[in-house]
Amino acid sequence: MGAMTDPYTLLGIAKSATEAEIKKAYRKLAKELHPDKNKDNPKATERFSNVTAAYDLLNDKEKRARFDRGEIDGQGNPTSPFGNGFGGGGSPFGGQGGFRPGPGGAHFEFGGENVDLGDILGGMFGGGRGRQAGGGFGRQAPPPKGANIAYTLAVTFEDAAALKTQRITLADGKTIDLKLPNGVETGTQMKLKGKGQHGPGGAGDGVVTIDIKPHRFFTRDGDNVKLDLPISLKEAVLGGAVKVPTVEGAVMLNLPPNSSSGKVMRLKGRGFTGKSGVRGDQLVRLMIALPPADDVLTTFAENWDDVHNPRAGLGT
Repeated sequence: MGAMTDPYTLLGIAKSATEAEIKKAYRKLAKELHPDKNKDNPKATERFSNVTAAYDLLNDKEKRARFDRGEIDGQGNPTSPFGNGFGGGGSPFGGQGGFRPGPGGAHFEFGGENVDLGDILGGMFGGGRGRQAGGGFGRQAPPPKGANIAYTLAVTFEDAAALKTQRITLADGKTIDLKLPNGVETGTQMKLKGKGQHGPGGAGDGVVTIDIKPHRFFTRDGDNVKLDLPISLKEAVLGGAVKVPTVEGAVMLNLPPNSSSGKVMRLKGRGFTGKSGVRGDQLVRLMIALPPADDVLTTFAENWDDVHNPRAGLGT
């Protein structure tokens, strides 16, 4: 991000934006510009780095306040201590002296006395008389850190629900174990401090984006997990214990007699862990599955006089 680039403009938000609005704008742009989605578009990768740097600055309350006051630029570096020039056309040191070229360099005249400009600037920036401790006038900008490195971590549905520790291989070949956070979902980002590229001011960070893989029979509804469970006609009529898969292994579920298709039963604490630390449930919807062909069942149905109308509630 260039020194003159406005981080508000990069994120497309107003200067009055709240923390939530800043985070929302960044997440939208990060998903759109993520390097994994733009492998053949280097400009998108560059914009991804720029909006990340803009978010890092505005997400830091102290840095944001300093930027709004004009004390630092869009990269977090101090702005120039000289402003836009000396102004006014007179001598920058007061009085009515003037500038003229002279032997050996530029000189200012103060009431007829010549002053060597080289001596003055040398004293300011080190290398001349009057050098200040610390090596110069004003505070120097800190050296920049290295760039962040973006990673995508694929996580199975079951591991995400159970918050199982994940192992990731970094760009340098090293592996680390990551503990998934409460409320994890696809798009959740985790920062690895100092795991980015090396730079003069230290290493940048690693930014890990979580991608939760879909499951072949589980689905997610907020912090709950949903499952359609096939049961036989005999199990539906007589009830009894049936085995039910969960994200952490199978458990036994007791069906009440005369359970119809569509009935939902709840397994407490078998869902995802929310941001509050409370775990959701597994919602099991019973689905009666008839065999493809059964002569005994066919004969029973033909001779069964069922007076119950299952569609009475529909007015038919």
